[in-house]
Amino acid sequence: MEVAPVRGAATIEEVAARAGVSRSTVSRVVNGSTAVSPAALEAVQRAIAELDYVPNRAARSLASRQTRAIALVIPEQTDRFFGDPFFAAIVAGISEVIGASDYVVNMLIASDDADGKAVRYLRSGSVDGAIVASHHTSDTFMERVADVVPVVYGGRPGRLRPSDWFVDVDNVHGGRTATEYLLARGHRRLATICGPSDMTASIDRLQGFHDALAAAGLRPAAVEDGDFTEEGGADAMRRILAAGEPPEGLFVASDLMARGAYAALQEHGLVAGRDIAVIGFDDSSAATSVTPALTTVRQPSLAQGRHMASVLLDILAGRPTAHRTILPTEIVERASA
Repeated sequence: MEVAPVRGAATIEEVAARAGVSRSTVSRVVNGSTAVSPAALEAVQRAIAELDYVPNRAARSLASRQTRAIALVIPEQTDRFFGDPFFAAIVAGISEVIGASDYVVNMLIASDDADGKAVRYLRSGSVDGAIVASHHTSDTFMERVADVVPVVYGGRPGRLRPSDWFVDVDNVHGGRTATEYLLARGHRRLATICGPSDMTASIDRLQGFHDALAAAGLRPAAVEDGDFTEEGGADAMRRILAAGEPPEGLFVASDLMARGAYAALQEHGLVAGRDIAVIGFDDSSAATSVTPALTTVRQPSLAQGRHMASVLLDILAGRPTAHRTILPTEIVERASA
């Protein structure tokens, strides 16, 4: 596990010198002022990233703890957040650790920030730090927040910077072992229902699927995007079945999508575990809410939430902490595969 010192050694004067601008220009940039030329803005932002600089507002927060508040940012639509058991486990882990500290959590559900409202709030000094519970490659608005207060990401950011902190699970390994599990049981014609292409968790699980097939000298029977939703999983399964001969085995990149796939299989008179071996990912409550119970890849979502909160508390306390934490996955055998 990589351990790196907390950022903050650089000064505003060093940033100004690196960017070739005045101290006041740097101050305007970090405070969100629009009275800065595009060239100066780009130069200052580049210098901040290169020097790993924590602006004064964040430094004051670290020293004085005036707000004692942490933002939990959920860049998802409300229905997805409340409908996916993965988020319940993540939030439970975060709440457990933060609840035992002197901090309170402010939850902010923001699927995008087109009007800049979330950024303005998070940069205003209202919180000492932020935890991002899910991450899309398009969520670049959080980078502007990370330039002002410490941010810990749940999952690897799509545009990873050396100064970023994140806690992830080994999604590549999980996707690979799920696929190897199906192959070891004699299934050769394998399909997958993956998540959105703008999420690193989905990208990595799909990579693991492809890696295992390539090692076995095989190609996928089908790859369909289920959008990490139950309805999306059902639609993806319908597309796979409509394309021709059903696969022998199916790796579904979330239990919620797998539950949707079960419904589509039932529509066609097929049963998971009897006609098609199915393995999911998460080991959430969705895995045991279906019949037959779903074989799945367990990711430690509760532990991930705890780690994210612990990393942020370490940063706020000025303690050295790992910039990158990767948690293991494991297969949970049930009846579907």
